[in-house]
Amino acid sequence: MTSAPYRWPNDARLALSLMVNVEEGAEMSIVDGDPVPEPVDELGLSLKREMRNLGNESNYRYGIEDFPRVLALLDGFDPAATWPASAPALERSPHIADAIRARGDEAASHGYRWVHQFRMDEEEERAFLRRAADSIERTVGDLSRYRLTENTRRLLAEEGFLHHMDDYSPDEPFWADAGGRSIVVVPNAIDTNDMKMWAEPSYTPRQWLDYAIDTFDRLHAEGADRPRMMSVGLHLRVIGRPGRIGALERFLEHVAAHDDVWTTTRRSIAEHFAAVPAP
Repeated sequence: MTSAPYRWPNDARLALSLMVNVEEGAEMSIVDGDPVPEPVDELGLSLKREMRNLGNESNYRYGIEDFPRVLALLDGFDPAATWPASAPALERSPHIADAIRARGDEAASHGYRWVHQFRMDEEEERAFLRRAADSIERTVGDLSRYRLTENTRRLLAEEGFLHHMDDYSPDEPFWADAGGRSIVVVPNAIDTNDMKMWAEPSYTPRQWLDYAIDTFDRLHAEGADRPRMMSVGLHLRVIGRPGRIGALERFLEHVAAHDDVWTTTRRSIAEHFAAVPAP
């Protein structure tokens, strides 16, 4: 995981990656032929038998309805962002794909459905990756990959992809072996992800904001001596709520007060780091 010395563009101390996940419309659903509905919700009700969870369906649909609120905030600060999307979510909400394209942002594949691929054999996984890539290329263009098996990085390298993000180990990108090839890993982060407020609704926006700012400040300070990066994972149906969107706004205000931060896409981070020779 060692890397050659390098710096971010314009000698920035920190590369900040905002990841706005688009999953709504790709979750497990009886309507789409799944055996059970999506179990993750804020309603405290996870059904384990074959029946529709109409309340949860509407909870996901909120993410599509409040998309303009999230988009308006991002456009106000104008940071570049990466949008990991489950392909059917963009197919069913093409206006979101149009907005990503208009912003010049990166669309990253979050799989064809918002499902785990670790149960797939190699050929099933390759087909799953290709199907998502084909769909997102039609709707937006720029591609990366998400989810992980022992074969994933090799399959991604064989399919010609530059980077992979399903890793939580360091605070900077690194080269990883991909079955005899090398691939850039642009790490993700769970602790600064707004999903904590979805899984634990008692986790308040203020707590999330304080933690995100503390993380930013520490990494920014460390960036004086070595390149640091920070990932902030966001979800339309989570951060877009009226009582939560202000926390993101205040975080972006804090970031904007620093002129030595590179807020960019994960693809740009990977392309910059790719100039570092692989070990």
